[in-house]
Parts: sequence; C-alpha cells; structure tokens
Amino acid sequence: MDLDKLVFGRITAKEIIGASPPAIPDTKDMLAFELGVLLADLGDKNQKDLSRLLAQQKDAAAAINSRPGAMALAQEKIRIFNTYNEKYVDAIRRAAA
Repeated sequence: MDLDKLVFGRITAKEIIGASPPAIPDTKDMLAFELGVLLADLGDKNQKDLSRLLAQQKDAAAAINSRPGAMALAQEKIRIFNTYNEKYVDAIRRAAA
C-alpha cells in the first residue's frame, strides 16, 4: 500500500493506519473537516466525475480495510475513517441519482 496515497480529501493512508495522529480528537476532526470540503465540492460535479469519485472512494476503503487485523493500533482510526467514508459515498450516490 502506498502510504502517501490520498484516501479522503487531503488525508493520506498513513494518517489513517499509522499511530499518529491520535484517533480522538485529531483524526476525527480532520475527517469531519475534509467531509465538509468534499461535500461542498459535489455540487460542481457531473455524472462522469461522480462515478469516478465513487470508484476512488471504494478503492480507498478497500485499501484501508485490506489488512486491518495487522494494524491493531489503528483500529479506532479505521472505524472512524469508514464512518466518514460511508457518509461521503452516500452523498456521492445521492448526487448521482
């Protein structure tokens, strides 16, 4: 896995699966902020862009969740990521409908 890969807005994989920053409040706050930015940007997207975003977020979720058992320290961060990622994926689907 590319640890510098952007998985949620400007948040990288290493920020989600690594020990730093802490899950609460740092990672949760970062994800909440990025979700706001990402949702604000959805209104400007066409169907092709929305389809691409949906595929990217599914790929990002698959990468983050590919070996969660091996990353015991990051379990809470992975759960938080999944919560925010699902909110974003749902918003993409609603915008595409």
